[in-house]
Amino acid sequence: MVTRDGPGSEESCIWRRARDRAADTWDRAAALPLEVGDRMLERTELVKLVDGPILDAGCATGVLTRMLARRYPRVPLFALDPAQRMLRRARNAVPRMKRAIASLTGVAPHWVCGDAAHLPMSAGSLAFIWSNLMLQTLTDPAAVFSEWHRVLKPGGLVMFSTLGPDSLRELRIAFAAADRSVHVQSFIDMHDLGDMLVHAGFADPVMDMEAITLTYPSAVALLHELRELGSVVAHVDRNRGLMGKAGWARMIGALESDVPECRICLTFEIVYGHAWKPGQDPSRMLNGTQVIRVHRGRPR
Repeated sequence: MVTRDGPGSEESCIWRRARDRAADTWDRAAALPLEVGDRMLERTELVKLVDGPILDAGCATGVLTRMLARRYPRVPLFALDPAQRMLRRARNAVPRMKRAIASLTGVAPHWVCGDAAHLPMSAGSLAFIWSNLMLQTLTDPAAVFSEWHRVLKPGGLVMFSTLGPDSLRELRIAFAAADRSVHVQSFIDMHDLGDMLVHAGFADPVMDMEAITLTYPSAVALLHELRELGSVVAHVDRNRGLMGKAGWARMIGALESDVPECRICLTFEIVYGHAWKPGQDPSRMLNGTQVIRVHRGRPR
């Protein structure tokens, strides 16, 4: 496992520590990341020909990394995450004998601990960058897109998912009933992400979104799952102290008020994007299939 850390802001350090703490619990709480990852994998059905190495940016415990390896078995695969304990768990999830065989045959993923905005790859060395629900943890996605553009070869593809601004709205409303501090992370609109891709040099990005709603038996179960995923608030204006008992009770009460059938709903706005580095017709996928752009409006 290679460790390559770039300079990190206070917010990025908070995220990295949270992911390290969640290494042992992430798998059992990862229903949403795995569901979104499965949907992204369906989109790669059109990307059958990958001429060069792949980067899984934000690989967590490596579940989807191994799926990518099966989808593209003869292509070098790099798996990057900022949390060393996450990467150690990802590597150790495969039995030692299988890891040894994979290393001998050259199909084992290369595990890299580092910053997505400071990749330890040379310019033009990658063909495909995949990133599932990682961008929302970063303080400067524009810098990450510029770095991805640097390491992609001409005609290379980036495909990602992230959270949009309507995510966690039920939790945001509940905390607002408790106090005026920032308790829920804010997220970037998909149109702004598309503009960032263009500014970074990518050609004709395609963005779309969908809403996924998860249900929980109680507010405690909801908050417990978010904690097991390593979800934290890294905003500079966040409340750095503990919420008092009265405020916590108001938040729980607001979250559980008017709950049908004792089920609490939590909405996630999932933003998908893909774009090419110029060098290939950006209106076609890597296997020549024509792209039809679908822009899904927000529900009224």
